[in-house]
Amino acid sequence: MRVVIDTNIVFSALLNKHSNFRRLISCQDNSFYSCRFLMVEIFKQKEKIIRTSAMKEDEILTGLYEILKNIEFYNENLISKCHWDQAYKLCKDVDLKDTPFVALTLEIDGLLWTGDQTLKKNLTKKGFEKFFAY
Repeated sequence: MRVVIDTNIVFSALLNKHSNFRRLISCQDNSFYSCRFLMVEIFKQKEKIIRTSAMKEDEILTGLYEILKNIEFYNENLISKCHWDQAYKLCKDVDLKDTPFVALTLEIDGLLWTGDQTLKKNLTKKGFEKFFAY
């Protein structure tokens, strides 16, 4: 199964090295994908992750490496315009930062793994139901 991981899942996996999120990302039963934009968002949240986590910065960076090596990063420039347009329409009323993840999900005909319940609710209202359930 092709699963697109959004930022909040990686964020949650970084906060606890024994989390189910981290274990699932390491699972070989699925193929995980994400946009390069995920790395920018994680970098912007680095200080918050360090503050919130009970781990030291070196442990967090090691965890980030372990997580990222299980994700195939997709060049957003390769996503078709029709999928970008469709994702924009789905995300514009919620959070435009989610557009790349939804566009990638459409592009690879995958499932979106997000912990953002507001996003899920709004996407579902608009007919998008391709979510990863773990």
